[in-house]
Amino acid sequence: MYVSFLALHIPDGFLSTEIAIVGWILVVPILAYALRQTKRHLGERQVPFLGVIAAFIFAAQAINFPVAAGTSGHLLGGALAAILLGPWAATVIMVAVIVIQALLFQDGGLVVMGWNIINMGVITSFTGYAAYIFIKRLMGNRSGSHLSGAFFGAWLSVVVASLATAIQLAFSGTVPLRLALPAMASVHILIGVGEAIITVGAVSLLLVLRPELLTSGEMAPGKKGAYFTVGGILLVLFVAALSPFASMNPDGLEAVAAQGGFLQLGENPVYEIFPDYVFPLIQNEAVATFLAVGVGAMIVFVISILIGRRAARPQGVPK
Repeated sequence: MYVSFLALHIPDGFLSTEIAIVGWILVVPILAYALRQTKRHLGERQVPFLGVIAAFIFAAQAINFPVAAGTSGHLLGGALAAILLGPWAATVIMVAVIVIQALLFQDGGLVVMGWNIINMGVITSFTGYAAYIFIKRLMGNRSGSHLSGAFFGAWLSVVVASLATAIQLAFSGTVPLRLALPAMASVHILIGVGEAIITVGAVSLLLVLRPELLTSGEMAPGKKGAYFTVGGILLVLFVAALSPFASMNPDGLEAVAAQGGFLQLGENPVYEIFPDYVFPLIQNEAVATFLAVGVGAMIVFVISILIGRRAARPQGVPK
């Protein structure tokens, strides 16, 4: 049996039914509250930026980078989204990304989706944002503090999310906590460095091109904002074009599952649409991968824009 993994995407079969249900019980009110808070804090001019960031995270998640001992990792993106748009809007973005990954690309289980949203969406967003704000207050509001906070926040978000995953595996009886915690921590400490570098790169680019987006997240009205949106979409498609060159090494959770002897518990999806991020009926594998990731990114972009328009407060209405 082969099960497709990306970092921290738990497949069905790894968690017990009882633990999976707890994940859904927790995530439903969290998402409802996140939408309410997003409505309070997200302005109309932030909506295009929200869509671009969501699409970028989706595309970037398809690019695994190699780390030590034949393992790979990739961007999670929760910390980046939270730094740019706040943790509540970041949670909404990550939900859109994770749901599309599971429903269309069979990446992460459907039964355990509640915990995937909590681990990769909620925990990464709030851990990354809290660490970012802490470093900024410690160092003062200057460019160095932005980058230092982004680095530490992104790194910490991956490590904390991996530890949460280890605890869920242990409570499910899949692997003892004494084995799961050090195994998940050791590999994700390294994966977190990659996450931090990518996050700092994105923040650095915005500091140079559009520093106001780090303070307000709002795009300029009219043509200037439209040009930025188009440029963002082109960047997303460029990132999607890199996906065929992603590392084929097993990701952190897959490597730990193989070492811990529970990889075989992963269940194959009950249906397939774009399995393994490959567009059907396309013979060229690189083209098929690019099309699948590109289409997925654009779907996430559209869904995020629609959610943002429903949730955003009208321009000029105070928070």
